[in-house]
Amino acid sequence: MSHLDVTGASGAPAHPLAPYGWDEHTAEAFAPHGRQGLVPARVVRVDRGRCEAVTADGTVRADTAPVATPDPVRAVCTGDWAALGPGPGALPEVRALLPRRTAIVRSTSSKRSQGQVLAANVDHAVVAVSLAAEPDPGRLERFLALAWESGARPLVVLTKTDLAPDTRHAVADAEAVAPGVTVLAVSAVTGEGLDVLAAVLSGGTAVVFGQSGAGKSTLVNALVGQDVLTVAETRARDGKGRHTTTTRELFALPGGGVLIDTPGLRGVGLWDAEEGLGRTFADVEDLARGCRFHDCAHATEPGCAVLAAVDDGVLPERRLESYRKLLRENQYLAARTDARLRAELRRDWKRKQALGRHMMERKRGPHR
Repeated sequence: MSHLDVTGASGAPAHPLAPYGWDEHTAEAFAPHGRQGLVPARVVRVDRGRCEAVTADGTVRADTAPVATPDPVRAVCTGDWAALGPGPGALPEVRALLPRRTAIVRSTSSKRSQGQVLAANVDHAVVAVSLAAEPDPGRLERFLALAWESGARPLVVLTKTDLAPDTRHAVADAEAVAPGVTVLAVSAVTGEGLDVLAAVLSGGTAVVFGQSGAGKSTLVNALVGQDVLTVAETRARDGKGRHTTTTRELFALPGGGVLIDTPGLRGVGLWDAEEGLGRTFADVEDLARGCRFHDCAHATEPGCAVLAAVDDGVLPERRLESYRKLLRENQYLAARTDARLRAELRRDWKRKQALGRHMMERKRGPHR
């Protein structure tokens, strides 16, 4: 990956790293490191204690040992801005990471309930959904919760429209589970929608993530304009594919902006995504403001506006069930990682058990 020469709006040469997202905010954050003689760089790939990072003089390989941490959420990640300095050996080393503006974080499958950063400092979180098979709205809602929680702007991209019999209805279905999110339909084969997508992503940093077989690698190749990633066939019976991308990598786009590709995700665990869930299910939470009780669980409470909307056919019951499921999952994970919240949930659970016993006794009537 070579460094690109650009010209600023005033006609003066822009910073050499401007094509990779360098801006005034980044310059201000890097200033203290610059005074120490360190060099700015953006991490484009991480691999076994080393990383590839693009500098004003091109791409270098650097040692990440100086900033190594047992916390995977704070580990060096593709998209990070770094301060490089000379190392004891032949490689330069990462001396510091700049504070992240945004980060896509999911929980790992580890029993230790750790988080994993998929990409850092992104402006657009592109959720790729293949139309080669029937899309799963529940899975899309999970991805959107991660995207909203990151601080980036979500964007749903329906891929492989050349294999879809009815793109218009697929877009409408996606919009129904993604309130406030732009949904684009594209095909890397026919080129449909690629110019619109490229225009949306230009000038910022985007990350593409989604299920294996969603066509992410093909989409990245089409946007970059060359075959930078290997593409594998998907299974015809279910549209699923193998992990053709095994690491996260950042590429410069010819029309401006950069794009981070990620491996396909089979497990999409939430990680402290309360706000992200609120944005993903904005329609449910808007309805909840009309509930009689402010702490309504939308289960059996009288005066529940959400249940009324389900009864009236305004809100699909599937969507309410998905909302409940993801909220429970997020609370459970938070309870495992936050002792105080765990104690609060335990007290709340005991209170609900006691209330349930009381209501059951009332229903049975007085003992005779």
